[in-house]
Amino acid sequence: MNSGTFVIVELLGGVALLLWGVRMVRTGVMRGWGDRLQRFVEQRLSNRLTAFGGGIAATAVLGSATAMALIIAGLAGAGAIGAATGLAVLLGADIGSALVSGLFASGSSLATTMAPLFLFAGYLTFGASSEFRPRNAGRIMMGLGLMLLALKVIVSATAPLREATLFHDVLAAIANEPVLGFLVGAILAWFCHSTLAVILLIASLMTNGSLEVAGAVPLILGVNFGGGLPAVSATLDQPSVARKLPVANLLCRGLLALALLPVARQIVDLAGHLPMDPLHVAVGLHAAFNLLVAALFLPITPVVVRVVDRLIPNAAAADDDPLATPRYLDSVSLATPAIALSNATMETIRMSELLERMFLTSLTALSSNRLEALKEVNAIDLKLGTYMGSVHAYLGRLAQGELSGSDTRRTFEIMLFASNIEHAGDVIKLNLADRIRAKIRQDIQFAPSQREAIDRLCEEVAISLRLVPAALSSRDVGAAARLASQKDRFRALEERAINAHLGREGMEKGVSLSSNALFIDLVGDLHRINSHIAAAAYPLIQAAGLLNETRLRTSALSERLA
Repeated sequence: MNSGTFVIVELLGGVALLLWGVRMVRTGVMRGWGDRLQRFVEQRLSNRLTAFGGGIAATAVLGSATAMALIIAGLAGAGAIGAATGLAVLLGADIGSALVSGLFASGSSLATTMAPLFLFAGYLTFGASSEFRPRNAGRIMMGLGLMLLALKVIVSATAPLREATLFHDVLAAIANEPVLGFLVGAILAWFCHSTLAVILLIASLMTNGSLEVAGAVPLILGVNFGGGLPAVSATLDQPSVARKLPVANLLCRGLLALALLPVARQIVDLAGHLPMDPLHVAVGLHAAFNLLVAALFLPITPVVVRVVDRLIPNAAAADDDPLATPRYLDSVSLATPAIALSNATMETIRMSELLERMFLTSLTALSSNRLEALKEVNAIDLKLGTYMGSVHAYLGRLAQGELSGSDTRRTFEIMLFASNIEHAGDVIKLNLADRIRAKIRQDIQFAPSQREAIDRLCEEVAISLRLVPAALSSRDVGAAARLASQKDRFRALEERAINAHLGREGMEKGVSLSSNALFIDLVGDLHRINSHIAAAAYPLIQAAGLLNETRLRTSALSERLA
């Protein structure tokens, strides 16, 4: 391998390591503290200024403006945030990401010493703890270590480029052709899905003297334009209300980047008079660009939103489906707890309707042996997740006020209902749908008695789903007890089916082992789905004193243990 090829391979490896480190940090933050981060942002949505500050702080922790854009788009799609306020959060997120980029670029000299320390500390923390948050703290430290190590690799890889005539010719062409540099920066930011990674790459080239400020300015403008593209592409399959915010953010960044591109040479001349080294000039320009975007567009976010509304009208698909997004979580009603609780109850009932649709879609695929029917399952599961997040966020905001004891209990009941319905949807998506796919692809045939047993169990789950609205809306103890009793009814049917098809009589029927195994798995999935639905009624019947502390027969248990 010649030296030129080695430089390219080492550079690509360093960029890949940097992207992986960014991903580890983002994953650790979202898994360990994602709910708190989202609540932190939601608590600052009262006006555009506080939302802007919340976006800066949250993204400085998260390290990714794209990830924050996806979070805010999800809240907008759920109706939990207004468009103008959401755009203010994204403008702040861009500044937070720029601050993180500047911190890493300016601290590149510390990479040699800090990278091993972060990696070692992260490994010890991750391996020594079995608890969820400490392990994610270890993941974050390892991600930071990988980012610093990657920066060191990139700087080392680009060092030989000082003597590469062809490379300097390319950089000179970028400096002489700002449009070319702008396009290269935009493509790199979109391809890497990280402005942080590209800014650090530019910083490393400037550190070793390979790139001058004249070539860095159009690249930085392009990076800031292209940095808004990943969020736009990631939300293409979401409702129009969720797509509008990333587009609005891209519009703000793009308009300013394009406006500054013709005066790139003047910006270079101005930067040349600053008492700063080229590296800090580049980092400062990146941060200054995002500050200027916020200064120009934060006061006129409603105007930007109206422009985007014309570019992206409300999609007809959302109107055709009455369950596409939550519609009753009115922020004004939070001042009246009774009305707010009624709104949350209505949305949770709509969640049960979505779950029923998801369940029936899976059964259609099972009975028809057609995989196409399962394509809708993932889309419905995304809606269930949006509904649950919206209901929990809405009730969380309600709980910040003064609530009576009964209202507090009611809040807990609704949140538990929503969680159990969403968990049941996860079982359908992650387990039941996979079993059905396996049955269709492997052409596994059930015996008539097995099909009859599955149909009977599915009917019992459907009955449980139909009991949810009455148990939730009326708070009738009888309806809740009926729903909870579905767990025992299902268990009895389940035991009868298992005994019939796995006992000696079932084996004598000549049913294949693969059919029996898949049959047991399907029954287990149906059991879990029904259990999640029935368990939602427990708080209400427990408050009425109708819930036993244990299902064990204590007298018989004492005899066994004696």
